[in-house]
Amino acid sequence: MATTSATTASLSTPKPILPLRGVRVLSLALNLPGPAALMRCRQMGATCVKLEPPAHPTAPKGTPGDPMGLYNRAAYEVLHQGVRVAHADLKSEAGQKQLHRELAKTDVLLTSFRPSALHKLGLDWKALHKQYPTLSLVAIVGAPGVRAEEPGHDLTYLAENHLVGGLDLPPTLYADMAGSLMGSEAVLQARLHQLQKGKGVRIEVALSVAAGYLALPRTWGLTTPGAAVGGGHAGYRVYPCADGRVAVAALEPHFAAALGAAVGLKAAHIMAMFAPESHAAIAAFLATQTRQQLDQLARSKDIPLFTMV
Repeated sequence: MATTSATTASLSTPKPILPLRGVRVLSLALNLPGPAALMRCRQMGATCVKLEPPAHPTAPKGTPGDPMGLYNRAAYEVLHQGVRVAHADLKSEAGQKQLHRELAKTDVLLTSFRPSALHKLGLDWKALHKQYPTLSLVAIVGAPGVRAEEPGHDLTYLAENHLVGGLDLPPTLYADMAGSLMGSEAVLQARLHQLQKGKGVRIEVALSVAAGYLALPRTWGLTTPGAAVGGGHAGYRVYPCADGRVAVAALEPHFAAALGAAVGLKAAHIMAMFAPESHAAIAAFLATQTRQQLDQLARSKDIPLFTMV
């Protein structure tokens, strides 16, 4: 029995794939997108090093040089778990020497400075590639190309892509986190290029482009008001229930049919779910059900839904 249990456990917990094992990533990136990309690289097996600026002279001893360490220390600790963090003033001669000692043994450099700032630090791509031909640069910027010098943040990039509704702030930092995923993807691309071509490559990752990628379903019309996943399909909506709310995602025909049968709809085929009477019938039924009843309904009838307070 013990052998069987061990075998079952090994099958249910596959050994992680570490495509960046043996790859050394040096990050100069602060705040969220860069550190989140570095966290992903570490999770993929990379050896991760970060150079932060010195903490402000008035800051308590041990305060990180990354602003994230000031406004959310818990988030900072999660982002930098397993990362070797050192401090260097890159505008000083000593800091430049420390930087280049690290660069000499680095595979991929990760930055989040504007191009003009990289130039001032002697890290523009032409100079960097000449000195370290096999080194790759993943440069996270706000917007692509000539717009890379423009000031901006997650909120402005979401607003630019019509992802901000009303006066409420979005519930998370979508552009930053999508940019971090694109950043870690770029590290993988850079590593493949190094292995194939024997030289480094510069890849730019723009947060506005990341926000635009997240906005594609809206651009295509999938999530606009009245569209299939924009409130038009009665099986894909958020409804009030007796003691809270329920997110219903019965979009596919078989899920829609199961929901329609549970509600008592005479016609539960896919097109019927766009009819006003279907919306009304589902809303009326769900309003009588508690979250516990709906959770049980989901289990017994195989309906994708999630109850909320």
